[in-house]
Amino acid sequence: MAAASAPVALWRTVSALPEFRRLLELRAVSGFGDGVFQGGLVGALLFDPESAANPWEIAGSFAALFLPYSLLGPFAGALLDRWDRRGVLIVANLARVVFMVVVALLLAFHANQLWILLGALIVNGFTRFVTSGLSAALPHVVPREQVLTMNSVATAVSAITLFLGAIFMLVPRSLLGAGAASSAAAVFLAAAAVSVALYLSVRFQPHVLGPDDSARAVHGSVVYAVATGWVYGVRTAVAVPSVAATLSGVVAHRIAFGINTLLVLVIVRHTGSVSVAGLGVAVLFASVTGLGSFLANMLAPVVVRRWSRYTAGNLALAAAAVIQLSAVGLHLPVMMVCGFLLGMAGQIVKLCGDSAMQVDVDDALRGHVFTVQDALFWVAFVTSITVCASIVPVDGHSPWLVVAGAAVYLAGLAVHATVGRNRRGRAIPGELL
Repeated sequence: MAAASAPVALWRTVSALPEFRRLLELRAVSGFGDGVFQGGLVGALLFDPESAANPWEIAGSFAALFLPYSLLGPFAGALLDRWDRRGVLIVANLARVVFMVVVALLLAFHANQLWILLGALIVNGFTRFVTSGLSAALPHVVPREQVLTMNSVATAVSAITLFLGAIFMLVPRSLLGAGAASSAAAVFLAAAAVSVALYLSVRFQPHVLGPDDSARAVHGSVVYAVATGWVYGVRTAVAVPSVAATLSGVVAHRIAFGINTLLVLVIVRHTGSVSVAGLGVAVLFASVTGLGSFLANMLAPVVVRRWSRYTAGNLALAAAAVIQLSAVGLHLPVMMVCGFLLGMAGQIVKLCGDSAMQVDVDDALRGHVFTVQDALFWVAFVTSITVCASIVPVDGHSPWLVVAGAAVYLAGLAVHATVGRNRRGRAIPGELL
């Protein structure tokens, strides 16, 4: 009876927080649109029958899409702690709609891939600006003692809608074939979804999402705030042990995930299947990983309240190292299962990090730190894929890369276990949630 009433109690809690409910709706629609958009791009860039992406081209596509904003994001992130976050969300979502339409037109008219990548880069930049803004704003719409639980709910909603968007992208591909027309249709649909997210952004009252003007706020001109975005973000992350520890775990997970992603894509490409079925295998891997992340959102609050953020992170990273080694045979079904379990472990670490930033970091610097995390998140992923592309064989069969992923998890565990303790060696208490 208690287990059955838990979802009801959670729903009542969410219903009692109207601003959080609006934030949840915005994340859901935004996540769905991003899933459709990313799926359409993957279909156009990596699974177009007219091209045959090799490992270097796969790495290049990821680098072009995610690396530039990862380097510039922490500069722009300073604006999340300076301007009304509601206004930032409105402008960013409007820009997403405009540039998604541009990318769709470029795909429809078979434009040069360089222009498509440039448009997609801009869309991804604004999307991640929205994601960081929503995460930084969450403590403004929920009580402090409910931050971990409600962050898990919000992340779960984002994960499932992103998954649904990626799956929905297969509909135009199955109807229109594997060419540019289906990818263009998917991106147009993504623009429609983000238009709804734009409307939902407008519904918030001014300043309800922060930021607070505390004593730690970065004052001076906008130029100064932007120019020092990386400095203040990194300085704050390093100064808070709970943040620094979990960021090391997040980076380790993203490096291993980059290894696994490239291996799956190269193995699938080596089969010669670039049709709906070939893309479907790649989407399935992303989906099962996302499903593991989704389930972790429900598991994480229980685990953290039982053992603390510190212990939960250590356990997740240790388990991830063992799971990673289980994929050493490079059998796709086994890799799918490992992807599911690694998605769960990695998301537990990520949620611990999000909670640390939302609770242990001053609101005047929270946007800085979230954009630094986002930068590390994607730089680790792209760097991992790029390094692996230089050594992976054409058929993707490289067990030593899987072993290297396990070693990375163990290195992340070592840093997390060391940094996550205070000077007297006592673990950070779990009640700081």
